[in-house]
Amino acid sequence: MVIKVFLATSSGSTAIKKKQQDVVGFLEALKVDYTQLDIACNEENRKWMRQNVPEEKKPSNGIPLPPQIFNEESYCGDYETFFDAKEDNSVYAFLGLAPPPGSKGHAEEDEEQEEEDLRSEEEEELQQLEEEEDADIDEEGEYLVETQEEEAE
Repeated sequence: MVIKVFLATSSGSTAIKKKQQDVVGFLEALKVDYTQLDIACNEENRKWMRQNVPEEKKPSNGIPLPPQIFNEESYCGDYETFFDAKEDNSVYAFLGLAPPPGSKGHAEEDEEQEEEDLRSEEEEELQQLEEEEDADIDEEGEYLVETQEEEAE
């Protein structure tokens, strides 16, 4: 999966340039495979980006500003949602990517899986004990297995 970052290489806005640099710099730091697609010099890129940003994510004027981030064809978000994901340490989830082995996000997933496995094992053991206990009682509710006291008599 390739992350697509739509940006404008010839933007006159300093704020847009800073946001684009922040996104690209962070993706490079994480060693995420991504492609930069220029909307300033390529009309097809601009049209594709505008058509594929969900309506509810577009500003009131209907024209989304760069940077816009996609995972292949799936919309991930704009700079604000990227920034929020960065603050929450959830950039991999935001991008729709699995965290790399050894990363904090990957370790949390491993812990959750281990806890789930442990719960499943405990539930199985409990069910087996209940089944064994049920098997030791006859239809009238009396134990089928003699107690140690009865055996001693």
